[in-house]
Amino acid sequence: MASAVRILAFAGSTRTGSFNKKLLRVGAEAARRAGAEVTVLDLRDHPMPLYDGDLEAAQGLPGPAVAFKQLLIAHDGFLLSCPEYNTSISGVLKNAIDWASRSQPGEPQLVAFRGKTAALMSASPGALGGLRSLITVRSILGNIGTLLLPEQVSLPLAHEAFNDDGSLKDAKRQQAVEKLAAGLVELTRRMKA
Repeated sequence: MASAVRILAFAGSTRTGSFNKKLLRVGAEAARRAGAEVTVLDLRDHPMPLYDGDLEAAQGLPGPAVAFKQLLIAHDGFLLSCPEYNTSISGVLKNAIDWASRSQPGEPQLVAFRGKTAALMSASPGALGGLRSLITVRSILGNIGTLLLPEQVSLPLAHEAFNDDGSLKDAKRQQAVEKLAAGLVELTRRMKA
């Protein structure tokens, strides 16, 4: 029997009440229902200094960056919910990707990203739902060898979008997240085969 598809789910925000963390929980549960083994990670638990080549040369990768990178390596695909900060990707997400993209001695280049799959979501109080950030995240991950689902979900007016239990008020948006998560699981399963 084939091993389970392993998905690492994380938001590009560290804020406790982040709309992207809420959206991520919806997607992670949908991926579990689609048959994946899902690990939800909080970037707040992996505080990394700003990427600095001199720091890397002097000390190697910081411990939290190594731990984050090992989680990426241990999973087959990624489910990301990405906030939009000033029409682009959040600094904490970009920084985490930058550190994890660095090769350590004896490692293949981009081992944490090449051959992996990813699906992207975003949530924002704005009318576009963080959509503009996904363009940048898609470009970065695609350039470092991650296969991205062409579909994505953006959730506008996120401050009004969730029920008290964390589900989405709009059934069509809930279904879109579930379809995206199931699509990621299926793509990842095919890539593993």
